[in-house]
Amino acid sequence: MYSRHHRKARILFGLSDVVLTALAFQAAYQIRLRLRFERVFFLTPPVHALLLGYAILTWVLIGMSLGVYERLDSAKARAILRDGLRQCALAGVALVIFEYVLRLDLSRPFLALFVALAGALTCLFRLNAGRMARLVRREFAAPHHILIVGLGDRARKAAGIIEQSSDTGTRLIGFLSGDQERPPSIRIGAEYPVYSLADLDVLLQRHVIDEILFAVDSNQLADLEEVFLFCDEEGVRTRVLVDFFPHVNSDVYLDRLGAAPLLTFSAAPHDEIRLLAKRAGDILLGGAALILAAPAMALIALAIRLSSPGPAIFRQVRCGLNGRRFVFYKFRSMCRNAEELKPGLAHLNARDDVVFKIPNDPRLTPIGKFLRKFSIDEWPQLWNVLKGDMSLVGPRPAIPEEVEQYKRWQRRRLRMRPGLTCLWAVSGRDALDFESWMKLDMQYIDTWSLALDWKIMLRTIPRVLTGKGAH
Repeated sequence: MYSRHHRKARILFGLSDVVLTALAFQAAYQIRLRLRFERVFFLTPPVHALLLGYAILTWVLIGMSLGVYERLDSAKARAILRDGLRQCALAGVALVIFEYVLRLDLSRPFLALFVALAGALTCLFRLNAGRMARLVRREFAAPHHILIVGLGDRARKAAGIIEQSSDTGTRLIGFLSGDQERPPSIRIGAEYPVYSLADLDVLLQRHVIDEILFAVDSNQLADLEEVFLFCDEEGVRTRVLVDFFPHVNSDVYLDRLGAAPLLTFSAAPHDEIRLLAKRAGDILLGGAALILAAPAMALIALAIRLSSPGPAIFRQVRCGLNGRRFVFYKFRSMCRNAEELKPGLAHLNARDDVVFKIPNDPRLTPIGKFLRKFSIDEWPQLWNVLKGDMSLVGPRPAIPEEVEQYKRWQRRRLRMRPGLTCLWAVSGRDALDFESWMKLDMQYIDTWSLALDWKIMLRTIPRVLTGKGAH
């Protein structure tokens, strides 16, 4: 019901994967040792520990990147099996790549057994996890009793959610109201009594009340100050439903400034752990790509200098995270005075929005057309990624002049670190109109996950190799 329940579930499912992967590994190893094949298979203790640790780490990280742990406590059997098989297949591929990189001589039957057993155990556990959790709660966990302050639609909606979540151990005791003319009871699914706020002290003495949920209008909160103080003195947990704030896109969470509590609304991803993982991936993958591409980049830079006068690298100020300005790098694909020629070519602009785009731009150099078609001109931005100006995946960085023309809702795209590729790049590139481009950026921000980043990167590869959608 509460988000903390989902966080606990994610942690428990992650830990279960650690245990089940280790069991599958040991079982596969012991079975392989007892199989009388011509080839003798044995792992030394250091290799055994390294392989087991890598297998567990890979399994859990792939589960996190696919978002498997986000939906296991509410997913249907078909979705659980689909996610389990995908996780199993990707982990198996990662293990084979690990074997190849370290030149390990592993038994193929052992690898096949391990992947099959790990997949079977995790899927079997996940399919029965909800049933087991409900059994444990019913037999061993004490029910969690809740009172709701308020009688309006907001309170009734909250009561319905609590009632539907009874399998988590929550129990709705009734409603509280300060109104003189209040009904004796309210029916949601079952019938619940309505108590007077004046009787709260008596209720706390006679009944087990674990928490009180305030589901009232914002203008009523000030009148309930004494009730809050009373609950604080009694040590009763209180919660306030804040859906009366008009925040459509924001996540709401509590933070502190010193000792002062802050109710925080964030309309962009704010999970510091996942954002840190995203940044770590940018550094590792971006750094590796820059090292591998360095020889080719040197040759490209030389070809640009020889084919047309001017520098090999084009520098431009762009807008980054929350509007921060940074120097953006590209291989120069146009003539040296391209910016000076821009006003005279305005009549050729094929767009009627804030973006300036000319099909078959006459300012392009011969080599520049090739670089743009296959996005090779973007390679120097790997340096922007390493510096932290950009990410591998995110909304494309805009020039300040474009940002000044944004509508208010479009400015929210600045709340995510800009990237080399994005949903726009894999959904049509230059063929999309500006409005669709902005909406795709909003969709990316609202649904962001590490798994989504990987999907976009994988979809970008064939787009770049074929030059599809680039003009």
